[in-house]
Parts: sequence; C-alpha cells; structure tokens
Amino acid sequence: MPNIILSINAGSSSVKVSVFSYDSGSSDPKELAVIQVAGLTAPPATLKYDRGDQHIKNQELSESDVSSQETAYEYILKHLTSDEGLPELKHSDDIEFACHRVVHGGDYNKPVRIDRDTFHRLEELSDLAPLHNAGALTIVKAVHEKCPKASNIAFFDNAFHQTLPEAARTYAIDQKVAKRNKLRKYGFHGLSYAFITRAVASHLQKPTKNLNIVALHLGSGASACCIKGGESIDTSMGLTPLAGLPGATRSGSIDPSLIFHFTHDAGKPSRSSAKGMHITEAEEILNKKSGWQALTGTTDFGAISSKAEQGDAACKLAFDIFVDRVIDFVAAYYVKLGGKVDALVFAGGIGEKGAQLRQAIVEKVFCLGFALDDVANARPDGQKVVVDVGAQESKHRILICQTDEQAEMARQCAQEADSLRRPS
Repeated sequence: MPNIILSINAGSSSVKVSVFSYDSGSSDPKELAVIQVAGLTAPPATLKYDRGDQHIKNQELSESDVSSQETAYEYILKHLTSDEGLPELKHSDDIEFACHRVVHGGDYNKPVRIDRDTFHRLEELSDLAPLHNAGALTIVKAVHEKCPKASNIAFFDNAFHQTLPEAARTYAIDQKVAKRNKLRKYGFHGLSYAFITRAVASHLQKPTKNLNIVALHLGSGASACCIKGGESIDTSMGLTPLAGLPGATRSGSIDPSLIFHFTHDAGKPSRSSAKGMHITEAEEILNKKSGWQALTGTTDFGAISSKAEQGDAACKLAFDIFVDRVIDFVAAYYVKLGGKVDALVFAGGIGEKGAQLRQAIVEKVFCLGFALDDVANARPDGQKVVVDVGAQESKHRILICQTDEQAEMARQCAQEADSLRRPS
C-alpha cells in the first residue's frame, strides 16, 4: 500500500484537506481527493468534496455535526475513511503524515515535526500572528487526538523568505527592541511562491538557480514577491500578512498613525480576543474590517471587477486602488532585478481568474516591456499549471500559474520523509 499524506489548511472559518499517496523514495505525490468544510463562522457549514468522478458542492451540514474546527476535522476524517472509492484510506492509522500550513513560523526555515516543544514554540509565535496561527494549532491538536499514529509536520508560510537580505527585512526602529521582540519583515505566501518558482522554472526550462521573476499571489489575501536566482529577495508582506497589498478585508500598508485617528480604542483588546489570543481593536479593524469589503460592501473581487466596468463608482475605486498598489511593487521589483526579468507571474484565485485585472496591471507597466496577448489573456488554457498570456512582441514573458500550496506541502513532505518521520 502507498503511504498517505494529508495536507491541511485551517483558516478561521474553514478546514481544507487534500489527500495524497506516495511511494517510498518518490517525491511526486499523487492527489487522491480534496475535501473542505467552510462557513464555520457563518453557519450552516458546507461541504465540498472532489474525488475522481465524485463531486459534492456546498452541501449543508448540521450544526450538531459541525460547529468548530475540531468537529470539522472529525467530520472530514469520517467522510474520507468511509468513502468506498478511496480504498487507500480506510482507517486513521493509514495516515503517515499530516502536513499543516502554519502562517507564521518566526525563524524556522524548513518543515519541522511537531512535538511538545515545537508546539509550545508555535504557541509563543502566535503573539506575532494571533489572527493566523490559532486555527492551525487547533487542528494540530485534533489530528493528534484522532490520528495518533500520524506524524504532524508544520510547514511555514514565511520559510521561503528566509533569504531576504538584511536591508530588506530590517525595519528602521531601535534594533535592540526589534531583536528582543523579533520585529522584522518575515513575508508570507511562501508555500505558494515555492510552488510558483519550481513550476515556472520547469515551464521555462531553466534551472531554478537562474530564475528571475516578479510573482503576484493575488487572492483575498494578496502579496508580491521578487525572486532572484530562485530565492526571495523582497516581498510585500511584512511582520504580519497585513503589510503590503490590500485584500478582501485587509487594509494593506497604511500610515501607521492613521489607526489612532480612526479610533481612540486602537490599543484596547477587541471582542475577538480570547484566552491565549490577544487581538487589539487596531488589528481587528485593519485585518477584518478594511480592504475592498470596506470600500464596496463585498469581498467578491469578481463582482467588483464587473461592477467597475459597469460604472459603479465604489467598485471602480476599489479596483483602481488594487491596480495602483500592485504596479508599485511590480515596478520596484523590476528595478531590484535590474530589468533582468524572465517573467511576470500571476497566481492566486484573482490572479488566475481575473483577466480584467491582469489587463489593467500590464497596461500600466507596458513601459517596462510587458504586453498581453488579449485573446490568450481572456481565455487561458486552464488545463496547464503554467500558461503564457504575453504577446509575441512582449520583451518579458507573462504567465499564469495555478499555484497549489497543498501539493507543495505534500511534495516537500515526501521529499524529506525520512527526516520528518516520527521515530518508531
């Protein structure tokens, strides 16, 4: 029987699990199924499941069955092990590895097996990312309880950016305080950028160490990354994912003093604070009550794009703000690469699906030698992981990459299985 890996991505309102199988000695896992329970914070929760020719979409779940991340994982495990079309996973003991996407890993630069000491260190790091790490740690506990034979592995979303030069990662503040409190740029979406780097290098038939790209992971959380020689040399997110580009509910970078003019309660604990999770009003407002939802009333960027075209003023402003902030990073990173750019890469849900957004961004950076093929951009080949949408006369390639953080975790896990496996 092949070995089974679960790649788990736990958000504040959802739990997504991809099931992979791999043979010992292979670093190319095969995806068997993908299951997601969403809507945990806005019940009823819904189920989405894809395995072979079986597809379940937005099936409502009873609150008595699913009401928390723990019960969501329990439901997911029961669904997977009872699926007759998934003979590779009949019992929780069949799971060798459970890979967890942990947003903030501090100075960790590679995946680690989660033991008691590691778990406590990750709990301490939650002070740096209270809105992002808590969900992952909750699921780690659930997996440990329900799948005692599985090795829990943490994959850190900031690990890809450990190559940032000192000048890029350092804030101009008192360095004694900065070092004591671990205050520096970390960067995120690292699993996505690792996948993009590998996939684009393969597509361009270049060694990763020779690859120079400007990569854009554009989704409800959005960021940009400058990749030189296959390594991150700058990225838009900072100490936390709040910095850089605006998102569905995030403000992105703003004047730090703005929040104190916005509310006099900026430093007070928010209502979302709980034991072990300290969140201020400022963090709550800028992470959860800003972004294009605050500008338009919706988090659906596809709807915003459509309404912007139809003349809706609020949606046009939100769209234009996003384009404006993105091109700031494209231009800056173009300079950091000295103009030696193999490709501008669009990824993430919006980056992959947003033809109108890609067009608006590329038009603004036309002076740097980028030009779209309008037909390819409007109807990209969705069957390929990486596809060209640049015009023949474009000086640099323009690519769309269907990034896959779950697959990247599984690949890295299979590759490092011997060192990550729990001692017997």
